[in-house]
Amino acid sequence: MDKERNRRSFLKTGVLLGGGAALAQTCLPKAAAQEKQTDSTKYPNETIKTIQNLRTIHGNFTDKEIPDETIELILQSSIRAANASNMQSYSIIVVKDREKMRQVCTYQGSCMLLYCVDFTRLKTTAEYMGHTYMPDNIVNFVTAGINTAFAAQTAVVAAKSLGLDCLTTNGIHRGDMERVWTLLELPKTHCFPLIAVVLGYPSEEPDHKMGRLDGTGVIHRQKYQKLTKAEIEQIIENYDDKKKHVALIDNWDSQGHKHYLDWFFKVWAGRNATPTESETQMFQLLKKSGFIDLQKT
Repeated sequence: MDKERNRRSFLKTGVLLGGGAALAQTCLPKAAAQEKQTDSTKYPNETIKTIQNLRTIHGNFTDKEIPDETIELILQSSIRAANASNMQSYSIIVVKDREKMRQVCTYQGSCMLLYCVDFTRLKTTAEYMGHTYMPDNIVNFVTAGINTAFAAQTAVVAAKSLGLDCLTTNGIHRGDMERVWTLLELPKTHCFPLIAVVLGYPSEEPDHKMGRLDGTGVIHRQKYQKLTKAEIEQIIENYDDKKKHVALIDNWDSQGHKHYLDWFFKVWAGRNATPTESETQMFQLLKKSGFIDLQKT
C-alpha cells in the first residue's frame, strides 16, 4: 500500500579517497552484502555490477544519516567526471535539512546534492583578473549541462558503490521554480538548477528493478536506423510485458488502456499532445539567467 501511494505521489507531482575501500565495506548494507555473494559470478567486475544494479528509490528512505566522510567521498568522486575544457561549469549544493529538501524537490532523504549549471565562479574570476567573460548563449548552457549531468551521474554510481541508494529527480522544475533560487540563494544570472540527487538508505527493498529498452530504437549500429512497423510493434510489446518492468505503472490495463503506451501518451505525457503555444517558466528563467542568445541584460 505504501509503495503504491508513493508511486501515485510521484506520478502526480510531477573520507577521503585514501579510506574509500574501507568505507565502502562499512557502509555496505545487508541486502547489498547478500547481493555481493549471489551475484559474484554474474558480472565481470565490481564496477559493472554497481552500474547494472543502479535503481531509483522514490522517497522511501530511512532516517539514518549518512556519515560526512561518505558524502565527501561521493563529492570527490563526482568532480572527477569528464567536463569540457576542464571548466567544471557547475556547482553542487549539499543540503542535509530534510524539510528544505522537500521544499526544493518534493522529496527528502539523508542528503540532497543539487547540481546547477553555473558559470559564476569562472565569471567572477575573469572579472577579478580584468578579463571579459560572457557565457550568455545556449551553446554554453548545453555544454555546461553536459558537464553537470556527467558529475551528477558519477555521484550516483559512487553512492551505489558505497551501499547508498538515490533518487535522481527533476522535481526542482515542478511548481514555481523560482523557489529554488530563493531557498538556496542561487546567483540570479549564469546559474541554473539542473538536477537533484537525493541520497539515503532505503526503508524497504523494492520488489523489482526497473527494466530498460536495450535494442532497436535505442542502440543504432553504424548509422541511425528508422523503425519498421514490426520494430514499433515490438517496442509496444516490450512496454506491455509486465515481467520486464519497463513501464512506470503496472495497472494501465485496468484503467481501460489497450497498451501501456496508450496510458503514457494520453495521461502521463498528455501535456505534450499539442504544440507549446507560450513561453514556459523554464524558458523565461533561462532568459533571466542569461543563457538565451541575444538577450539584453
